[in-house]
Amino acid sequence: MLIRADSCSFVVEALLNLSRLPLSRFTIARRYCILKFVFPCERRSFRLKQRERLSAFTLPKLRERFAFTLLELLVVIGIIAILMVLIAPAFTSIKTGNNVTTAAYTIKGTLDQARTYAMANNTYTWVGFFEEDVSQPSANPAAAGAGRIVMSIVASKDGTTIYTGGLTSPAVELDPTKLIQVGKLTKIDNLHLKTFPDATATPPPDTFDQRPAAGLNTARIGDTSPDNDSLSPFRYPVGSATGTAQYIFRKAVQFSPLGEARIDNNNYTLKTVIEIGVQLTHGTAPEPSPVKNPVAIQLTGVGGNVKIYRR
Repeated sequence: MLIRADSCSFVVEALLNLSRLPLSRFTIARRYCILKFVFPCERRSFRLKQRERLSAFTLPKLRERFAFTLLELLVVIGIIAILMVLIAPAFTSIKTGNNVTTAAYTIKGTLDQARTYAMANNTYTWVGFFEEDVSQPSANPAAAGAGRIVMSIVASKDGTTIYTGGLTSPAVELDPTKLIQVGKLTKIDNLHLKTFPDATATPPPDTFDQRPAAGLNTARIGDTSPDNDSLSPFRYPVGSATGTAQYIFRKAVQFSPLGEARIDNNNYTLKTVIEIGVQLTHGTAPEPSPVKNPVAIQLTGVGGNVKIYRR
């Protein structure tokens, strides 16, 4: 035990009082000498060296080596590599699922935007769908292909349908000078329009296989639906009838000022359900059957409410 001399001077004073010696005769140095004589001790440090600390808290067998051998490191690396190979497909599936989910919500957002604009501005809007070759950059004019879906929203300037009466063949393009563009073009790569058969499972409609039946092709947009191109197609860009159009949209959803939705134009009656089917592609090749990630985006004819169904 270490006792500081200056902090224990009272001990010296007590000893001197017992000996009845005058305290003033003893200087600080002499008091220190007396204290060392009465309490002989050595000043020790309790700091352990690094090796001593290691010995104090490490078992003898564990102290024999302090690192992994090269063989052990190679074994660990091999195990990690095997695990990565086994786990990689799971991550690929997650990424694929996320891609098709993102695409579905992009289409839903476009439809919601068009319906909201029609109701807010008391006019008619159209959402056009065009599919082009994803392996090539977008050309002007664009050529039909597979793998990239292009969407465009246009609105009537004067609040009318622009076309009048019952439409008959041949198709007449909507006057581009009477249309305004709503937002920019939306392009989704590695996606293909697909006409899916109706679900056969019994509702409630919570999944792709239990969704409401669209019934007719006049209530669908896909690779083989509607049966005929729109009799009121529209172009991109709008605003001028001169020049070459980059896109001609021959498949569309029309929204009325009341928010009602129908395929193409008023030639088609209101349907309970309208369906837009999509599936992923590998470049220009659609996902082979059976389709693992089919998506149906449905909207009600009267309310225009949009819902996504996935398997």
